[in-house]
Amino acid sequence: MKKRRKKQERLIVGRNTFVNTLLTLVVGLVLSVQANAQCAAENSAFLPGEELTFNLYYNWKFVWVKAGTADLSIGEVNYKGQPAYEMNLLSDTNKRVDMFFRMRDTITSVFTHHIEPLYYRKGAAEGKRYTVDQAWFEYKNGETIVDQQRWYKSGEIVKTTSTDKKCVYDMLSALAVARSFDTSNMKEGQTIEIPMVTGKRVANQVLVYNGVKNTKADDGHTYRCLVFTFSEFSSKSGKNEPVLRFYITDDRNHLPIRLDMYLNIGSAKAYMKTVSGQRYPITALID
Repeated sequence: MKKRRKKQERLIVGRNTFVNTLLTLVVGLVLSVQANAQCAAENSAFLPGEELTFNLYYNWKFVWVKAGTADLSIGEVNYKGQPAYEMNLLSDTNKRVDMFFRMRDTITSVFTHHIEPLYYRKGAAEGKRYTVDQAWFEYKNGETIVDQQRWYKSGEIVKTTSTDKKCVYDMLSALAVARSFDTSNMKEGQTIEIPMVTGKRVANQVLVYNGVKNTKADDGHTYRCLVFTFSEFSSKSGKNEPVLRFYITDDRNHLPIRLDMYLNIGSAKAYMKTVSGQRYPITALID
């Protein structure tokens, strides 16, 4: 009887040890997932294969002139062993505008299927200026760690590291997140703070919901659109100044139809010309 009891006790102890070890592994896994998924958001708007083209316009001496084209695409990639989305925005000016201001911008954003930023790169040839901004994102202990660097044409490299308890985005991943917003309970003028990388630092930008407006695209159609504006604090004016305003279709796709960009040299606009590979039928079409 004593031998049987000891054997049962060993079995119970062994079973408890196994259960405790299993629980420890499960809890550890859950905490790890939570730490990495702190910025997770549901993507309900797009899938790989979506492509849009835009016509670019610059405000040149109070006149809007056609300046070039831009392409926005979403694809599937493998980033350090995990499946991810890659969003690319390519824009360039035409020969006519190149005489006054040449622009060749290539922007890439890699993020998880839950729109958690992983990597960002912006190569910007604007006038005589050429820079390459890069950012790498990590998620540890409930914090977002961002390593950034800016490379200048002179060869100078500026590196920074930032840590934030909030989610940090780049320009394209922020657009991707905004496309999945549910605006049914949002009021016009409502604001959301979104820290964003600039290549040299993390800037606290404000996303403002501007309501619903009808917008004509360069495909000849008018769309019912949700309007948002990114603003950033300006030390010159002492207040938030617009950086980017975007118009997205008021349907399940939330396709970008128009982009208003506020640049150091003035302002530019991009109007959608073609779209393909959208996830749902476009129901925001008015005409």
